[in-house]
Amino acid sequence: MGQAVIALQTKENMIILGIIKETKNKWERRVPLNPQAVQKLIQKGFEVIVQPSEIRIYKDEEYSSVGAKLSSDLSKCDFIIGVKEIPIDDLIPEKPHLFFSHTIKGQDYNMPLLQKILDEKVTLFDYEKIEDEKNRRLVFFGKFAGNAGMVDTLQGLGQRLKQQYDLETPFLKVKHSYEYKSVQDAIDHLKIIGKEIEENGLPEEITPLNIFLLGYGHVSFGCKEILSALPVVKIDSDKLAEHSQNYDDNKIYLSIFKEEHLVERKDGAKFELSDYFKNNAKYQSRMEQYLPHCSVYMNAIYWTPECPVFLPKSYLKEIQDKNPKLIIIGDITCDIEGSVQATIKCTTPDNPVFIFNAKTNKITDGLIGEGFADMAVDNLPCEFSREASDYFSDALMPFMQKMLMNNYTKNIGNSDLPEEIKKACIAHQGKLQPKYEYLGEYLAAKNARGC
Repeated sequence: MGQAVIALQTKENMIILGIIKETKNKWERRVPLNPQAVQKLIQKGFEVIVQPSEIRIYKDEEYSSVGAKLSSDLSKCDFIIGVKEIPIDDLIPEKPHLFFSHTIKGQDYNMPLLQKILDEKVTLFDYEKIEDEKNRRLVFFGKFAGNAGMVDTLQGLGQRLKQQYDLETPFLKVKHSYEYKSVQDAIDHLKIIGKEIEENGLPEEITPLNIFLLGYGHVSFGCKEILSALPVVKIDSDKLAEHSQNYDDNKIYLSIFKEEHLVERKDGAKFELSDYFKNNAKYQSRMEQYLPHCSVYMNAIYWTPECPVFLPKSYLKEIQDKNPKLIIIGDITCDIEGSVQATIKCTTPDNPVFIFNAKTNKITDGLIGEGFADMAVDNLPCEFSREASDYFSDALMPFMQKMLMNNYTKNIGNSDLPEEIKKACIAHQGKLQPKYEYLGEYLAAKNARGC
């Protein structure tokens, strides 16, 4: 491998990596590779072209200073990477691309993107499917989604209680995630707020304040990292009814829900985790027994349409006029009308919360109105862009050299790519890879509707 890399030093053989500018919205400041990583690739003999960007967390000069070239034209690049979906018109035919495509669930809004990828014979790799032998993701922003989502939900909690119910709480002092310099800055500030809660307690109207956290992966870890700054006590989900009669008003209570809490077999058979992963449709939600005790609902699970719905509109409609305990939903997963059916749109960091009226099925931006507050920012890690980018870059770099040097005219399965990367190839040379052929049904359905 060393000799092959040295050979790249000749101008005519140099492999060129292109890094796109992010265009999803003004908040998307993340990068897939930071300047330090780019410098290492250049030192190995690769050329790197970076599209100029006015909003990127790392400035253009920081890339040029390590030897990268700045150009809006990436047509000469051999490999293209970004963070979020690359605009359809910016795809480069017959070239490999790596980004979060948001297509693997058959997401309707991105089927045109997938169709264009096939039509243009683009090779698509998706970060979401770079996994180890146990299907654990290896390149991800999840922890930072949990960090930002938890902070933004606590900020929304304080504002909702004040603006809708005229209740003053220490949560009013929580800022939006993007207003903190770093995750640690947010934690340090929340520690001060936590001490105030310990000393003065919370209003009787909202105690016990129970936070439900669905999930136990990287996103959930990020949520717990933020909550560790507060006076949190863990409560087993099956003890919630008993706990409602015996609690302290200067504590916050956290219940973590795993699959065995979330679902049960429809036929009454014993729950088995491996069976649930294989047969989602055979299971139904068992969350409704716990929901009456929930104050803050944090959704941090991986979900597909085959899974049960855990917070349905029907339940919210039923309880809306009954002085429900539920104050705010933090939908970090942000699947539109997914496991949280109140999430009927995504929000942005500067306007993260809307009110969902379950009786009318309509939403109102902001924190005032009849219904349920829902925090549904769909690119939360961008609120801690520098830290998230550095973490992501470090995780991606071990794969970059082999990805750049691979011969993409050949079959992916027979290539020298690492197995983790082979599994992440959604499409190659105009065809869906065997693992992702099921997406053809979603494409056909989209095309049949004439969309």
